[in-house]
Amino acid sequence: MKDSVLGMGVIGTGSIGIRGALDHLVVPDIHDRVRAAAVCDAVPGRAQAAAEKYGVPNAYDSYEELLADPAVDAVTLCTPIGLHFDQGLAAIRAGKHVHFNKTITLTYDEAKQLIDEAAAKDVRLVASPGQMVRYPYQRLRELVADGAIGKVAWAATGAAFGSYHEQEGLRTGDDVLTNINPSWYWRKPGGGPLYDMTVYGLHTLTGILGPAKKVTALSGILIPEREFQGQMYETSADDNSVMLLDFGGGTFAFVQGTATGSLGGYFHEPTFFGTGGTIQGLKLNGEEIDWEGKGERHAWGPHIVGEHVKMGEHHVFEDLMQLV
Repeated sequence: MKDSVLGMGVIGTGSIGIRGALDHLVVPDIHDRVRAAAVCDAVPGRAQAAAEKYGVPNAYDSYEELLADPAVDAVTLCTPIGLHFDQGLAAIRAGKHVHFNKTITLTYDEAKQLIDEAAAKDVRLVASPGQMVRYPYQRLRELVADGAIGKVAWAATGAAFGSYHEQEGLRTGDDVLTNINPSWYWRKPGGGPLYDMTVYGLHTLTGILGPAKKVTALSGILIPEREFQGQMYETSADDNSVMLLDFGGGTFAFVQGTATGSLGGYFHEPTFFGTGGTIQGLKLNGEEIDWEGKGERHAWGPHIVGEHVKMGEHHVFEDLMQLV
């Protein structure tokens, strides 16, 4: 993005800010391109603790303070999804480049405004999940476009909440960096499995088939309360949703973002049923597919090398590096 080293500000030092950003940003192999310049978090003491642990020069209690720091050239938003629009807009207006953890915003209109304002300010935006940066999914798109399974009749993808977030390692400790409360995942705005997990397979699906022309959905709250560390939290975000997508020409898809249950396979990877065959995960008619560089580079992007391969959330790191 620029000749000198990019100063990255990490907005939100919770679970994804640590695993998807800070853990990776301290690895020396990228310090010729990017370094963590500042962190911020609204939880008292968390930003300061993260800065001390990861050797970050500046720690702030608010994103407004971080955006005013001249050492910060770009930011990664590692905050609850419902905050992304306001924080992203403030970053753009402050002249900072922005990486959005999934999803970029809650609505199309919000996303379009951010894109338009970024263009006017000549700043760059990258939004996770960058599914079509992943080499296998690029190959799947080629196979479908080339008619490897004939005409696609229907596809299916999705994910379920389960109790994944309650059980993450950074939520079971007794200090400010390891007792991170996940309850925002269960609240509006921005909570629920559609925004948080289904978005991966959905982005892969539309990256391969193109945008849906029509959407029909049913959505509701299945589990009205959830427990974390002995305390009960009200569920205000829909946690059980199913969608039917119409891609035109008689091609449809089923998409789930549910409280429990799985369609089988990896939730990043849809299944495609065609008139001449089937793609399930990374298999074409039961045979593993090949893609350029398979076995020689990481499937999810060119920056996942060395220590990053063994680290968590490396797909988030790859998206962040696409901004750099």
